[in-house]
Amino acid sequence: MIELLAGFPDDVVAAVAKGRVTRSDYDEVLIPKVNEVVARHDKIRCYYELGADFGGFDAGAAWEDFRLGIGNLTRWQRVAIVTDVDWLRMTMRFFRFLVPGEVRVFGTAEAAEARRWIAEP
Repeated sequence: MIELLAGFPDDVVAAVAKGRVTRSDYDEVLIPKVNEVVARHDKIRCYYELGADFGGFDAGAAWEDFRLGIGNLTRWQRVAIVTDVDWLRMTMRFFRFLVPGEVRVFGTAEAAEARRWIAEP
């Protein structure tokens, strides 16, 4: 499941993934929010938290995640991924060169630092 987070600047899409993330989570929650923010801003930022209770993505969600990222590739100014899940940390470090904006991976203990960083002008 994906939940949107409040308290971030208007150009930030902020979400937390809990349990198993499905394609419908992207279709009903994340994609509409990204589209809403993209409609108002040329450059957008993303804060995405995947905590200890994150149970992975189903195949449809993984495809939507890829499609959402690539579809807005030139719009991503800054991306903060907050997780202690090793395979996610490695994947993000490996693919960060594909994103023209700045990408940082934070541990869950660094969530407050990640929130500050993503909110900086």
